[in-house]
Amino acid sequence: QVQLVESGGGLVQAGGSLRLSCAASGSIFSIGAMGWYRQAPGKQREAVTIITSGGTTNYADSVKGRFTVSRDNAKNTVYLQMNSLKPEDTAVYYCNAKIRISAIPTSNNYWGQGTQVTVSS
Repeated sequence: QVQLVESGGGLVQAGGSLRLSCAASGSIFSIGAMGWYRQAPGKQREAVTIITSGGTTNYADSVKGRFTVSRDNAKNTVYLQMNSLKPEDTAVYYCNAKIRISAIPTSNNYWGQGTQVTVSS
């Protein structure tokens, strides 16, 4: 059983900052790419950022220069530092990880439960 548990969401004024964390636990053999997605009301879930096991990152254009993803492989944790937040960043943020649970080279996709980020204008 693998779980992803997120924390760090909340309410912040425009221009403020928040830091999200997502810790993976359970029967983990290895973790590949980890990432953050978000879903605003009435919209589809979209990718925000991805970080590979080697630390290569990719960002959506809408958050480049404002958000920074990082990970601590020893703690099986991924972080999202969000600065200069805008009202349009308001959404439920989900972490995602590609996890192997054994030596068999097959990864499964896991999701966190989501954490609400609300940015007031």
